[in-house]
Amino acid sequence: MSQFFQIHPENPQARLIKQAVDIIKKGGVVIYPTDSSYAVGCQMGDKSAIERIKRLRNLDDKHNFTLMCCDLSQLGLFAKVDTGTFRLLKAHTPGPYTFILNATREVPRLLLHPKRRTIGMRVPSHPIALALLAELNEPLMSVTLILPGEAEPMEDPYEIRDALEKHVDLIIDGGFGGHKASTVISLVDGDPEVVRVGCGDPQPFMVEA
Repeated sequence: MSQFFQIHPENPQARLIKQAVDIIKKGGVVIYPTDSSYAVGCQMGDKSAIERIKRLRNLDDKHNFTLMCCDLSQLGLFAKVDTGTFRLLKAHTPGPYTFILNATREVPRLLLHPKRRTIGMRVPSHPIALALLAELNEPLMSVTLILPGEAEPMEDPYEIRDALEKHVDLIIDGGFGGHKASTVISLVDGDPEVVRVGCGDPQPFMVEA
């Protein structure tokens, strides 16, 4: 059975954030809110936890995993970012966008796309997500909480608990979540390419492309 923490969505309780990060560091799988929707995450180098998330979401090895980062400086350790890309990222982070970028050697191999050394990168603006990242002091491996056969993320933390409390170690209730995933933008080949339209406005990237 998973633990269920009710954390204030604007002023997260430090004690509960620390307990949540302790669970993550011990190999736990956690469901937590972001500025787009609820996500499921774990420590980025934990193979066992990542395999659990892949089974939960029914993901194959070609899925682009995402590293949630606390800011752009941390993102730059794990993705190759040139000057033009940095300007683009700075203009749209933090926010509900996931950017697919070429990965650096700091990214564990098990997270990389098998044919292209790419990784999804994101800087969220949700206070709970940022508090977790600050306490963890490294990116959090994440995917959107969309169950197999569904098109949209789960949004009610109590429904999440009913459905998944036997499959994860911690569910963080940060209130009702969004029902759209982040907008995904590929910057792998230089020019922005809109891969998935979610709650982030894709228009600026369509114009620049």
